[in-house]
Amino acid sequence: MEFEDLAEGCIAEILSHTSPVDACKLSLVSRAFCSAAETDSVWAAFLLNFTSIIPPSSFPSSSSQKALYFNLCNHPTIIDQGKKSVQLDKKTGKKCYMLSARNLDIIWGDAVQHWEWISLPESRFQVVAVLRSVCWFDISGKISTLALSSNTHYAAFLVFKMINASGFHYHPSVISVGISGGNTNTKYVCLDLNFKNNCSRELQCPKVRSDGWLEIEMGEFFNSGIEEGQVEMKVMETTSHIQKCGFILEGIELRPKHLI
Repeated sequence: MEFEDLAEGCIAEILSHTSPVDACKLSLVSRAFCSAAETDSVWAAFLLNFTSIIPPSSFPSSSSQKALYFNLCNHPTIIDQGKKSVQLDKKTGKKCYMLSARNLDIIWGDAVQHWEWISLPESRFQVVAVLRSVCWFDISGKISTLALSSNTHYAAFLVFKMINASGFHYHPSVISVGISGGNTNTKYVCLDLNFKNNCSRELQCPKVRSDGWLEIEMGEFFNSGIEEGQVEMKVMETTSHIQKCGFILEGIELRPKHLI
């Protein structure tokens, strides 16, 4: 028996055990595969990662499960009383999170002379944190490994902007990512793009995202999902004792890292 001879339901069942990107590729094999790849049962299987966080009754209205899948990939859903966003990784269907500035621990974050909380139309969150003046630059965050997709290689990214920034070119910032009780990856980076030419060539610099924000990879880790732990992320510059300003923090994003 050839694959072409299988009923559409059988082909759809097979496709539902692959990945979104594989289902799209296999839809090009034949008309039968193309038809099966469009069925709701295939894309409902890829949405299972999301239904564990948000009940289907809260999903946006869509013409099909496939349309809903890509809607949830392209548009972050705000959760946890506005402190986090979650969406699906388009290639794998696995969970991506962003922890908002309000969900992070910022040294002196509640002191109005040091940090200001404002709304920006380009932010997905209600408020962002604007650095007014500190010499002790220290931001950290954490998330449970059980919230993330299991058996997944993740990377964490600091998402921010620099507007009339100063004080960040005197000394590199230190960023780190690790799972509590395990290894922590630590490195020095240059956060201010205006001074990237003055930084050591070995220092990583931020990149401009499609949404206009800057991001810099903080580190990566493998989440087995077998045992509960805390992913701990940190960025700091406390060595130079130079006053810093002009840094705007949206949050820290965790998303699957595509190794191939």
